[in-house]
Amino acid sequence: MADAMKDAVISMEQVGGRTLRVATWRLDRASDYPPILFFNGIGANIEAVAPLTEALPERAFVMFDMPGTGESPDPLIPYNPFTMSWTAAELLGRHGIGEVDVMGVSWGGAMAQHFALQHPSRTRRLILIATTPGMAMVPGNPAAFTKMANPRRYVDPEYMNEHFATLYGGVDADGAQHQKDSHIGRLKPPSPRGYLYQLLCMMGWTSLPALPFLGKETLIMMGADDQIVRPINGQILKAMIPNSRIEMIDGGGHLFLLTHSDESVAIIREFLDAPETDKEAGRDKAAAA
Repeated sequence: MADAMKDAVISMEQVGGRTLRVATWRLDRASDYPPILFFNGIGANIEAVAPLTEALPERAFVMFDMPGTGESPDPLIPYNPFTMSWTAAELLGRHGIGEVDVMGVSWGGAMAQHFALQHPSRTRRLILIATTPGMAMVPGNPAAFTKMANPRRYVDPEYMNEHFATLYGGVDADGAQHQKDSHIGRLKPPSPRGYLYQLLCMMGWTSLPALPFLGKETLIMMGADDQIVRPINGQILKAMIPNSRIEMIDGGGHLFLLTHSDESVAIIREFLDAPETDKEAGRDKAAAA
C-alpha cells in the first residue's frame, strides 16, 4: 500500500458541505493526456485501486473517498448521483482541471455514467468496468451478494480470503494470489452509515433511458467469471451506448482490474491513446470557436 500511495498528494477538502479525502497523482506535471477521474466501488477506499496509478504512470489521476469510506468523515445527510457528480465537478474546478477521462468500477461505474451524462463538457472518454445500468440490471450470483453484504469482508481477512473466489471470481490467473493478498491488505472498512448511504445513493437509479444520448467514446470491460456483475450487463450497456465497445476478460472475476492487471491496463491504454474520432475532433473545434 505504501508503494501504491507514495506519489499521491493527499488533502482533506470541503466541497458542497462535505469533507472529502482526495488523492491526486501527477497533476503538477506537463502531459499530453487529460487526467483520469476515477470512481471507486462501493465501500472501497482510495488505496484499493491505487496500484492502477502506477500501471499508467503517464497519466494524472484524481480520486476521492466517498463520505463515510476510507478517511472521509461520515455524511450528515444522504446524497445521490446528481449531487456527487456536481461535487466531483467542483473538485476538478478547484484543481484547475477542465476535461477528464472518466473511469469507474462496479458502483463507481454507475457514478461514472451519471457524471458523463451530467457533465458532458468535462468528459472526453468513458471507461466502465464491471458495472451495470443501475436498477435495470441482470442480478449476479445470490451467494456472492450474500457474502458481499456481510461487513466481515472488510474487517476479517480470513473471511475475505475464504470467500474471495465466491465474491470476486478470477483467482486462477498468474499472480492472482499475490494480487488477492495485496488487495485484502489495502482495504479499510467503511462506516455503517457511509456504506448505507452509498447503497441508498443508487436506490431506484438507472441510466438506461439516457444511455442512447451518451455521445462519448466508451470502453466497457467485463469479467467473464464475474459472480457479482453478470457479463450480460456489459452487453446491455454496449447495446444502449452508441459509441461503445466491449472487452471481455477471460477468466476474470469482479476484480479483474487487479487479478488480470496487465491485460486490463493494456486495453485501457490502447483505448485512451487511440486517435480522436471525427466526432471528437468536431466537438473540440466547436468548443474552441
